[in-house]
Amino acid sequence: MGTQEAINNIIRLVGGQDNINNVWHCMTRLRFDLVDDNKVDQGAIKALPGVLGAQLQSDQFQIVIGPKVNSWYEQMLTVLGKAPQGETHIKGRKSLVSMFMDTVSGVFGPIVPAIAGAGMIKGLLAGLIALKVVSAKSDTVVVIDLIASGVFYFLPFFLAVSAAKIFKTNEYLAAAVAACLMYPSLIDAAKALAAHQEGAVSAFWLLNALPVSVFNYASSVIPVIFSILALSYIHRWVDRIMPDVLKTVFTPTLTLFLGALAALVIIGPIGIWLGKALAFFIQGLFGISASFAGLVVGAIRPVAILTGMHHAMTPIALQNFSEHGYDMLMPMMFMANMAIAGSTFAIWRISKNRQERTVTLSAAISALLGITEPALFGVLTRYKKAFIAATVASSLASAFIAFFGVRLYGYILSSIFSLPAYIGPYFVFALSGVTMALVLSFLLTTVLVGKDAVE
Repeated sequence: MGTQEAINNIIRLVGGQDNINNVWHCMTRLRFDLVDDNKVDQGAIKALPGVLGAQLQSDQFQIVIGPKVNSWYEQMLTVLGKAPQGETHIKGRKSLVSMFMDTVSGVFGPIVPAIAGAGMIKGLLAGLIALKVVSAKSDTVVVIDLIASGVFYFLPFFLAVSAAKIFKTNEYLAAAVAACLMYPSLIDAAKALAAHQEGAVSAFWLLNALPVSVFNYASSVIPVIFSILALSYIHRWVDRIMPDVLKTVFTPTLTLFLGALAALVIIGPIGIWLGKALAFFIQGLFGISASFAGLVVGAIRPVAILTGMHHAMTPIALQNFSEHGYDMLMPMMFMANMAIAGSTFAIWRISKNRQERTVTLSAAISALLGITEPALFGVLTRYKKAFIAATVASSLASAFIAFFGVRLYGYILSSIFSLPAYIGPYFVFALSGVTMALVLSFLLTTVLVGKDAVE
């Protein structure tokens, strides 16, 4: 069975095209918002060639494809005719958790390749500087850094376009709102305020009545997402009340003005403070006990990946980078990935079936490179004790690195190639944590699962 036939079967087995409200993808999964979840034949979908797993989670139906997910998604859109959009069928009120997960996974999924690619360049550059291969003040570093940092500095634009697709509004108006938040006069004023320069202002006043608070929205996450959500409602409202003869010119005019004003006066500042509160909560957890924070985050990470809720950590990590210049969550994500890889390597070693060993080795290598879904869905869900072993190893390794304060200074994909990003005062502890995660998960899986169980 070819890919195209598998895609046709997926559409049929989820209830047909009429049952699909929306479909999008993250790095490894096709994610569906369906009219009626009861029409899905999960068993048949899991049996399709190329499908690594399937589950219903937080009102999303998720199909794990792996690294080829984008190709499958593009072919699926061709079959469907276009990306599902327009009026959405109502299937009951979603919980706040479901709405949050839909939004985060939908917004961040498509832009993860850009973030991961830029993060990898950033990590390798940090390693080269730490090893003194290149001078931190050289033109070479300036050029490579601008290649790596551009994505993060202008992240609001990426988020705006991605959010516009999720909220079904005009992508260019969304980018225009992001441009307002990123305009130099606002960014420069925020930098002057942060530096306590003479004459710095905390707000600009529109008509001496509306305060536009001065914040640096570069690299921000929450303000942009909520601003585009508001823009989608404003756009629909303006389009509904505007006479047809005036829509071409005045609908985008009024939408942009009201949307940008709402972002600058209300939503942006609230989003900044909400992001600060989330980061403050995480920092507070670390303040109580770094090891305990690591123990908790490391334990929930494999489950979060399994349920598709792992994207919820991304905004917090990015907020930490923006607010503090470093983050301690991503190293824990690194430990979790290595623990999953270690357990999968153990299953590969003790397995007797040649075909099973081939699939398991491929999944283990993918986990080592930062893509854990094939290992989790294709291997560890079939060996529950191996999953427990990976969780225990992830938790202990995360607690270990948190105790020594291991941190990152820029976003990077959590793969074995991320190690150069840790070169510096925390490198020996990061390396020890990776070793602990791999070895402990490997040994625990070997002991708990046993050869007989795999045979």
